[in-house]
Amino acid sequence: MSDRQLLVLATRNAGKTREIREFLSDFPVKIKNLDDFGPIPLVEEDGTTFDENAYKKASFTAKVLGLPALADDSGLEVDALGGGPGVYSARYAGPGATDAENNAKLLREMEGKTNRAAAFMCVISIAVPSGVALTYEARCEGLIAEAAAGENGFGYDPVFYYPPLNRTFAQLSREEKNRVSHRGKALAELKEEFEKVLTWIRQRL
Repeated sequence: MSDRQLLVLATRNAGKTREIREFLSDFPVKIKNLDDFGPIPLVEEDGTTFDENAYKKASFTAKVLGLPALADDSGLEVDALGGGPGVYSARYAGPGATDAENNAKLLREMEGKTNRAAAFMCVISIAVPSGVALTYEARCEGLIAEAAAGENGFGYDPVFYYPPLNRTFAQLSREEKNRVSHRGKALAELKEEFEKVLTWIRQRL
């Protein structure tokens, strides 16, 4: 269909791309991610908030490629760690850290702590090449588990225990996780307004 709007996800994360494609599968939109394009410069995610980083990634990608772009910045805020790792969630155990290394560091930092309250945060930014953007955000409350459990998902899912379902995010099916997760909720908001979003994008291209 030629009237499908092309939208670039400012990520190379296959799991994230699959989740967003599923959410927006009912709309006349063709979703690509950065792997579908040649090498493009990396954005330095040096914002102090998820909002700043999401906007930075979306607007930079939109400008470089001349196409509307969607970026999300998400992470884990742990009460006992003063809101950390926060915007440093992806590189908590150091630059290029694997999910397993980040999870292991988090569990070490949480040893002996009784307050295990945490929340996943997600901010979605959709930008057009001229720089203007729309923002959606959501959070999901849970606890840091005593040990990693489950094989699904990515990131901190194995250590994020979600009390209403009595399991970690990594023990949920993708459908279950999408219904309750921070990204799921932000995407649900986006999905509800996506017809308007497409109109907004087309008016600005």
